[in-house]
Amino acid sequence: LALNPWDVVLCISGTIISCENAIVVVVIFYTPAFRAPMFLLIGSLATADLLAGLGLILHFAFVYFIPSEAVSLLTVGLLVTSFTASVSSLLTITIDRYLSLYNALTYYSERTVTRTYIMLILTWGASICYGLLPVMGWNCLKEPSACSIVKPLTKSHLLILSVSFFAVFAAMLQLYVQICRIVCRHAQQIAVQRHFLASSHYVTTRKGIATLAVILGTFASCWLPFAVYGLLGDCSSPALYTYATLLPATYNSMLNPVIYAFRNQEIQKVLWAVCCGCFPSALPFRSRSPSDV
Repeated sequence: LALNPWDVVLCISGTIISCENAIVVVVIFYTPAFRAPMFLLIGSLATADLLAGLGLILHFAFVYFIPSEAVSLLTVGLLVTSFTASVSSLLTITIDRYLSLYNALTYYSERTVTRTYIMLILTWGASICYGLLPVMGWNCLKEPSACSIVKPLTKSHLLILSVSFFAVFAAMLQLYVQICRIVCRHAQQIAVQRHFLASSHYVTTRKGIATLAVILGTFASCWLPFAVYGLLGDCSSPALYTYATLLPATYNSMLNPVIYAFRNQEIQKVLWAVCCGCFPSALPFRSRSPSDV
């Protein structure tokens, strides 16, 4: 096959994604202090993005060096599973943040740990089921007219994935609106109790809302173009449009470690300790709310 520049860019993107998220996975896995529910959810997100990056690399390698329909189905299944798990993990992190604010007094309990494991099981169970569909026969290899913009996924399969994305996005939007209301109410109560100036309350509230807007805006700008095009396009649509919308979607997995992991102070301490040659587990940690992540 002639080398497609878009495939090269996707492979490079996958390499960067794999390296970033591998760091997060290793740090969380080998640091005993990172066993709290919020770090488990961040680890789930990093694992999903790591698999997505590896899937992009393997897809490039198999297409150009080991062309095979069976291998193609496996790599596409891996990509569907990993990207679905990534989007679902973002929803679980949002739910955890909301509950940490809404049920602040009871958040640090065994119920939270149990709920976290249940969310992880549901996230990965649903993602694996989505990814297995092409391998189990729901593909368009024998009927090219049924193909979607992403071969060998069928139009109906991609339709389900796109609708699922919009459902996740709507849920995240609603939860972040509720989080903004809770943050504004808490900031106002603290300002009144401690006799802070109105300008201080305004700055604190604006900073919190701006952070949430960046998180949700990044997610939407990366995934919305591909989700919309997945609903409107078909097998006859130009491949250029598919690449142009799929590439920004991969950027979400590239930005997730920066937004959810590298901004966390505890993870920063471990990374600095590793760079300085210190022993990470000897570092002191303080309990943090997921809303601080």
